[in-house]
Amino acid sequence: MKALVTGGGGFLGQAIVRALRKRGEEVRSFSRHAHDALQALGVEQLRGDIADPAAVCAAVRGCDIVYHVAAKPGIWGHYEDYHRPNVTGTQNVIDACRAQGVRRLVYTSSPSVVFDGRDMAGVDESAPYPAHYEAHYPRTKALAEQLVRAANDAHLATVSLRPHLVWGPGDNHLLPRLAARARAGQLARIGSRATLIDTVYVDNAAEAHLLAADRLATGSPVAGMVYFISQGEPVPTWEMVNRLLEAAGAPPVTRAVPVGLALALAWCFEIAHRVTGKPGEPRLTRFVVRELSTSHWFDISAARRDLGYVPRISIAEGLESLRTASRQP
Repeated sequence: MKALVTGGGGFLGQAIVRALRKRGEEVRSFSRHAHDALQALGVEQLRGDIADPAAVCAAVRGCDIVYHVAAKPGIWGHYEDYHRPNVTGTQNVIDACRAQGVRRLVYTSSPSVVFDGRDMAGVDESAPYPAHYEAHYPRTKALAEQLVRAANDAHLATVSLRPHLVWGPGDNHLLPRLAARARAGQLARIGSRATLIDTVYVDNAAEAHLLAADRLATGSPVAGMVYFISQGEPVPTWEMVNRLLEAAGAPPVTRAVPVGLALALAWCFEIAHRVTGKPGEPRLTRFVVRELSTSHWFDISAARRDLGYVPRISIAEGLESLRTASRQP
């Protein structure tokens, strides 16, 4: 079997590639850049833009299954900068699968597609898409997820996974930014309410993708479905943040600000960014404030039942791996 992993050079993408190679599958990666780690794994690498339909079609050619992981993450920027890779890119993958006769597509979505600014406490896959999004990433990921779900038919079987806050060694996005802000003294607990958060260790998230692929076929119970993926172990939000920071060698969060003040500051930062055209992201946004002041944990019983998913690596084991990797030069 030959698998294509879009975004194979990314954090989760590389974990999926490693898991596929470990069980002897032939893998091709499609991403913007070449990666030494993939070369060392014996992975064929094609470079291109996910928004380029010809490049995507060429990458899909000759493959039996596609894991579509590539996406633009983040909380700030122009809408088109997110729509082009996340929505147009996903449609290109679907079209390429049909053109090349690929019959299975596993899509990496996000729990943020159903976040409406309020607590998500034990929610399951019946949670609806909200009418409004405060950031372009969840909005475009929701549109892409709906494309994938609608594409499921007698010729192409699709399944969507929603891994929440993927972390672990090799993270090049979430944890490095969090640690950098902690070292700069720019992190503070938002609000005083006791909230819970669930996350997922990167290798558990990767295994969930392979489990979904193994059970995916046209007309199968998982075809057209969507699944939350997490540790299934909600913990206090700021306890988890500080455990991650400690494992990364960064100082803990010790001070706090009220939610109302944080929202006001975020609004000011956003306005200043728009007015000045300053590059990068604001120091704080209203989306982040709402994310950090509400609960986010999920009922993963559907993934356990339908995919046979079990988070084999515990939070403690994952933190120890992260701690060890962080100490390496």
